[in-house]
Amino acid sequence: MLQKAPRRTRERILELSLRLFNDFGEPNITTTVIAEEMGISPGNLYYHFRNKDDIVNSIFAQFEAEIVRLLSVPAVRRSNPEDVWAYLHQMFELIWRYRFFYRDLNDLLSRNRTLELQFKAILDHKHKLARQLCEDLRSDGSLEATDVEIGAMATNMVVVATYWLSYEYVRNPRKYGEQQSVADALARGCYQVISMAGPYLRGERRERFRKMSDEHLRKLAPQEPRPHQP
Repeated sequence: MLQKAPRRTRERILELSLRLFNDFGEPNITTTVIAEEMGISPGNLYYHFRNKDDIVNSIFAQFEAEIVRLLSVPAVRRSNPEDVWAYLHQMFELIWRYRFFYRDLNDLLSRNRTLELQFKAILDHKHKLARQLCEDLRSDGSLEATDVEIGAMATNMVVVATYWLSYEYVRNPRKYGEQQSVADALARGCYQVISMAGPYLRGERRERFRKMSDEHLRKLAPQEPRPHQP
C-alpha cells in the first residue's frame, strides 16, 4: 500500500497560517507566532516566505483559484432556482474556509495594494454574475424589474454575500465558529442573498421560490429567529 508523501513545510505553513488567521484574526498573528506554532525557527519560516504579507498573498492565491472556478460555472446552471441555491451554498462554504479575508478586509486592503486590486476584481466578477442571473430570469419572464432595479439587486447581493459573516460575528460572537451556528449562519446568508430577487419573481418561479424558502428555513436551529420572507 502506497503511503502519502509528507506535506512540504511551505504547505504546512500556509495551512497553519490560514487556521490561525481564521481563528484569531490576521492582524493578531505575527510570523513569530506562526513559527512557534510550527515548531520551526523564524529563519526557517523566512526561507519559505519573505514576510507575513507573502504568506497572506499565497493564501489568497489559493482562494482566488477556487473562487474563480466557482464563478466560472456555466450560466445555464445558475438559471435554475435549485441550482442557484446549491451554488450559493458552495460560495458561502468557500467564504467560510477563507473567512479572515472577509472579516479583516478593510485592514488588509489598506496596506496591501496587490490584494486590493485582486479582491476588487473578484467583487466585480460577482456583481457581473449576479446581474447576469437577474437578466436571465427577466428574459424568460420569471422576473419583472428595470435595468436600474437589477443593478441595485446585483449590488445588494454582492454586499450581503461579502459582509454576511461579519454581521453574524457581531450578532453572536460567543457562538461564532460552533458547528451548528456556522451551518445556520451560512444557510441564512444564502437565503438573504437569494431573497433579494424574491419580490421581483413572477409566476411559477415565485411559487417555487416560496416552497424552497420554506424548506430551507425549516432546517435552521429552532432557537434562531428566521429571516422575514418576501
